[in-house]
Amino acid sequence: MEQCVKYFCCALLWLVFGVLSGLSLLTEQPVELSLSGKWRLSNSNGSLSLPAEVPGCVHSALQQQGHIPNPYFRFNDVSYRWIALDNWTYTTMFTVSAQLRLKQKVLLVFDGVDTVASISLNGIIVAKTENMFCRYDFSVRDLLKDGENMLEVSFLSPVIFASERRKAHSSYRVPPECPPDAQKGECHVNFIRKEQSSFSWDWGPSFPTMGLWKGVRLEAFDVLQLVQLSSLPLYNYSCSQWRLEIELIVDAAQTINGQVRLSIPEVDSEQTFKAQFLQGKKKYNFTLHINKSSQLKLWWPSGHGDQPFYHLTVRGFLDGLLILNTGSKVFLRTVELIQEPIIGSPGLSFYFRINGKPVFLKGSNWIPAHSFQDQVTPDVLRNLLQSAVDANMNALRVWGGGVYEQDLFYDLCDEMGIMVWQDFMFACAMYPTEDDFIQTVREEVIQQVQRLKSHPSIIIWSGNNENEAALATDWFNIPASQRPTYIKDYVELYVNNIRLIVQERDQSRPFLVSSPTNGAESEHEGWVAANPYDPHYGDVHFYSYVLDCWDWKNFPRTRFASEYGFQSWPSFSTLQPVSIKEDWSYGSDFTSHRQHHEGGNQQMLLQAALHFNLPNSTDSLKRFTDTLYITQVMQAQCVKTQTEFYRRSQSEIIDGKGHTMGALYWQLNDIWQAPSWSSIEFGGKWKMLHYFAQSFFASVLPVGFEEDDTLFIYAVSELSHDLKLRAVVTVYSWTNLDPVCTLTSALLPVPEGAAVAVFKQTVTALLAGCGRCTRLSCLLTYHLEDSSGDQQGPSNHHFLCSPKDAQWLQKPNITAKVQEEKTGFTVALHSAAVAPFVWLDVGNIPGRFSSNGFLMVSGNKTVNFAAWRPTSVAEFSRSLTITSLTDVY
Repeated sequence: MEQCVKYFCCALLWLVFGVLSGLSLLTEQPVELSLSGKWRLSNSNGSLSLPAEVPGCVHSALQQQGHIPNPYFRFNDVSYRWIALDNWTYTTMFTVSAQLRLKQKVLLVFDGVDTVASISLNGIIVAKTENMFCRYDFSVRDLLKDGENMLEVSFLSPVIFASERRKAHSSYRVPPECPPDAQKGECHVNFIRKEQSSFSWDWGPSFPTMGLWKGVRLEAFDVLQLVQLSSLPLYNYSCSQWRLEIELIVDAAQTINGQVRLSIPEVDSEQTFKAQFLQGKKKYNFTLHINKSSQLKLWWPSGHGDQPFYHLTVRGFLDGLLILNTGSKVFLRTVELIQEPIIGSPGLSFYFRINGKPVFLKGSNWIPAHSFQDQVTPDVLRNLLQSAVDANMNALRVWGGGVYEQDLFYDLCDEMGIMVWQDFMFACAMYPTEDDFIQTVREEVIQQVQRLKSHPSIIIWSGNNENEAALATDWFNIPASQRPTYIKDYVELYVNNIRLIVQERDQSRPFLVSSPTNGAESEHEGWVAANPYDPHYGDVHFYSYVLDCWDWKNFPRTRFASEYGFQSWPSFSTLQPVSIKEDWSYGSDFTSHRQHHEGGNQQMLLQAALHFNLPNSTDSLKRFTDTLYITQVMQAQCVKTQTEFYRRSQSEIIDGKGHTMGALYWQLNDIWQAPSWSSIEFGGKWKMLHYFAQSFFASVLPVGFEEDDTLFIYAVSELSHDLKLRAVVTVYSWTNLDPVCTLTSALLPVPEGAAVAVFKQTVTALLAGCGRCTRLSCLLTYHLEDSSGDQQGPSNHHFLCSPKDAQWLQKPNITAKVQEEKTGFTVALHSAAVAPFVWLDVGNIPGRFSSNGFLMVSGNKTVNFAAWRPTSVAEFSRSLTITSLTDVY
């Protein structure tokens, strides 16, 4: 049973009727009529009329009915701009049973309306909506009739609505007015409560669609209806006891006096309360104290323990008869955000303590998985989230320019142990603060907190993405004389409203006003710090595409890195279905059109050229596919270097900076087939970066780096016990697969949750001791071993020079033998030489390799492949391509 969902029509209602000489019992249940399914859709002048699925949106309907091809194909994001500029109407006809119409109360429920709409039933306007993130319900009993009923939802163009709202706000501008030209987007998205990135972003298209993006139904009942159940486990440290704060939202047709019984059978905890349910939709709070003598199991993040849960049952009684019976999962865990002084450092710490244990957050940032939410299927969500866990991630940040994700997303995060940093949906902009805007935001926040707060996976709420930084560093060229107005608006929206609502309704987890922020220091400075990027406080977003990403000194030694990253292009097999032959060159109109980050294509090549020879094939298609490959190599190596820097910085303070306790790179997933910062391509294919993440997020990790010609190797451990480890360093020549020499350090203690230097030697001395090696002719691999000689964690590599400067780096002439096994395919590789960044690709066969993008320093290596659809050895072998660094020039 779902743990924090809207429990519509799940209560059993037993009505007690007095009948003259005695009592008779009439057992009734609420009646629900789904209105999802087939509707009709038409545009403003009636020139288009077509069937449309609900849940759904206009663009999906037009594509499904053949009126437009794939909106993601080539330049269609611009070609189909007219769709969002038109008004559209959804219509359905339905009949209702006499049983439903005779109920005391009948509600018309919309779980999600995107966005500005007028709703009418049988020609009478029921309501108007202006917020994509709100659930709406309306009493319609008296509007229903025998025979056919007509429900009509008329949508206004969100682009025109936002523009009109901007014009009405004439006293001062609310920037930004429009997105950068490279994004090919629409203007004034901050004036509409809709997915902010739907008007375009630097990684995504402009598709400001309209539609009924969640379910629609009628709900009818005589006595009461349970709308929502949520529960908050709270731990009292002083008396070492858990209690469960339970919130019921109940819609009662009439006032009822009864009892509510709460129980968690597994821990022998039960309490009964007198309750009066007042007429109308109200909120009721109860506290269940959990038996102290029980041995309780706690929810832990992935890699730190299991994710057990208990069963809460909620029963309601009227004169001893059962009128309500429902339940949910309950997870027990505590979360604290620790911001306190650090010895030897100015500023404050910034880390999360889960169940009393400091936890390093390893992960990425989540964006909407599709421009059209109706196409985000359970399989898509599970694949992406499983990919995160399989890459040893324990955290994702749900970014504030997208949507509050569907219930299944958070259920899966609970199940998989993925911690969620949950932004509210405000990003990279200032926002209006008129009463109507504030009121709809308040309702949005109330509803989303009620819906989501039971999920243990959510460990923090954050008010917005980058808006404090935008104000503090003057992104929008606001004159100094007007700055107080914008700060006042900022505080009014995020502090006086959103923060206040969250803290009133959820005492179980911390709230940050923004990200990045200086946290407690920002609050001390009036909520907008002088420098929200200060590495001594809070979290930091950091991007630099010009500085050498192989030089760790270019990265801020911050307390918590919540955004950082580099772009790459997706695979050719991902781009091919949305492009044609003339698009397949790096300088084509298509590659320019698809790049929404100004200068991004050139930045990738400039960064790659610092260390790699750029592709130079005379075959234009090969040069294109080689260039896609080299951007992925660059991205993977850059993010690897930066992430390893953050992980090894968790135990150190250097020059007053350090104790880094989080690394969330930008970004996990893609919204379409285009260049972006993602590690997973649209469709689920792993980029090289995601394979690298599997290693650099490992629970035990060796990290090597140089400082002033000295090679250091750190052992990083997030295990819950101490280790004794040594580093084993192997030197290879680029010309030979046989090691030149091997060095082993002494065993050293590595405490739980720490990063410790276990190897230190100058590169000059190391190479001299090996003989016949220079920086240009040799490279290093290294790993960690315990006292038994067993390897702990993955192997790693360290290049002593840029590969483009490597002497005698040869073409490896890799061959492959494919075999089918019960669990998939094995690929037995043979290489004639050292081969960096070996990349296996099977085109459009979906699936995943056990390893990819690896350094091959032995003659043979076997890799497994799990296919996500039926395939054969013949098809697999035909599709398999193998690329390594020397194959592209």
